[in-house]
Amino acid sequence: MIPRYTRPEMGRIWSDENKYRAWLEVELAASEALAELGEIPAQAARELREYAGFDVARILAIEEEVKHDVIAFTTAVAERLSAAGHGDVSRWLHYGLTSNDIVDTAQALQVAQASRLLLAGLEELRAVLKERAREFRHTVQIGRTHGVHAEPVTFGLKLALWYDEAGRNIGRFSAAAAEMAVGKLNGAVGTFAHIGPEAEERACAKLGLKAAPITSQVISRDRHAAYVAALALVTALLEKIALEVRHLQRTEVREAEEAFSAGQKGSSTMPHKRNPITCEQICGLARLVRSNMQAAFENIALWHERDISHSSVERVILPDSTILTDYLLARTTSLVRRMRVYPERMRRNLDLTRGLIFSGQLMLDLAAAGMLREKAYAIVQAHAMRAWEDGSDFRAAIQADPEICAVLTPDQIALGFSLDRQLRNVDRIFERLGMG
Repeated sequence: MIPRYTRPEMGRIWSDENKYRAWLEVELAASEALAELGEIPAQAARELREYAGFDVARILAIEEEVKHDVIAFTTAVAERLSAAGHGDVSRWLHYGLTSNDIVDTAQALQVAQASRLLLAGLEELRAVLKERAREFRHTVQIGRTHGVHAEPVTFGLKLALWYDEAGRNIGRFSAAAAEMAVGKLNGAVGTFAHIGPEAEERACAKLGLKAAPITSQVISRDRHAAYVAALALVTALLEKIALEVRHLQRTEVREAEEAFSAGQKGSSTMPHKRNPITCEQICGLARLVRSNMQAAFENIALWHERDISHSSVERVILPDSTILTDYLLARTTSLVRRMRVYPERMRRNLDLTRGLIFSGQLMLDLAAAGMLREKAYAIVQAHAMRAWEDGSDFRAAIQADPEICAVLTPDQIALGFSLDRQLRNVDRIFERLGMG
């Protein structure tokens, strides 16, 4: 079930009304192209443009009888033309075309409409990530590897990493959307048996599409698989963001959390709960988009020049994947924009291990001062393991060690515990991202 939706534009793209509108536009573009080439009367193309129309309920009623959606559509359009006193011109509707000429080309129009909304959503998310990355550029936080304290980072770097990945997603998705912006009007097996390439190229140009260089009766589905894969990568980033916020919202961490509105309730039995429900929804729904990617890849291999095993699948995965991605982009953008961040808690957590996180720098400083690296590692690790086990002060133990003091001065030891030294290149990283 698709979640409650806040942007009706995407839903309308996949409505029956818009689908049949796209079908009719393809039919009219084909007629006009054929008229320009002198293959059908120019007056017929003008009358089709002026009087052709449809009623969704009538199409569906005819389809119940004939069991063929495109025949139901063309029949309903012919009825409308007849009712307007232009029934004879309907013989030039769908002239020289096969059903999938209309369906595949019109689907490209719908995908293009959906892609424009999705690209706008991606750009908005990236802008919010950039804004908040700058806000927390120098907000010190402990970096974690394997869930365990590692070395200092800043919260801004975490956001900047997502900003960078969002940029690659924009590039990948734009390329996949461009590959989908192709049409075909070359007949039942792709040979232009009834109309020529010139008509196809003209019609596609009128629709804002390119003509696919070669097809069977269907446009090759590697394009569609790449498109859904690009959506899956977009939602994987959204899940990555949401998963991190979920971890940071844990009670024992509490470094950041999703917004909790006035009057919101976290649990029916525990009044204290502030659960990361938005993050969990994002993580869960991203799985659906990834599962649709598998179905899209299965659609690539079809029997000979065409079967329809892909068609029923795409009626589900293309609307669902674009609608879900649009929804998740809006949710994630709101999550990042409204996210609460607690720098004091970040600093408190960083200091929990009483200097352990500087062990790597101390080992390097000892080696640079002349101690063999293996010996430096052994000395520092011995103090680190002791502090880990009994919670003692790692820094005090280092300052009192005679072997270390014989190599490093007190000022050099202090420098080994410097946050500024650890994070001196943060601005350089932001500059590399064009965020300086």
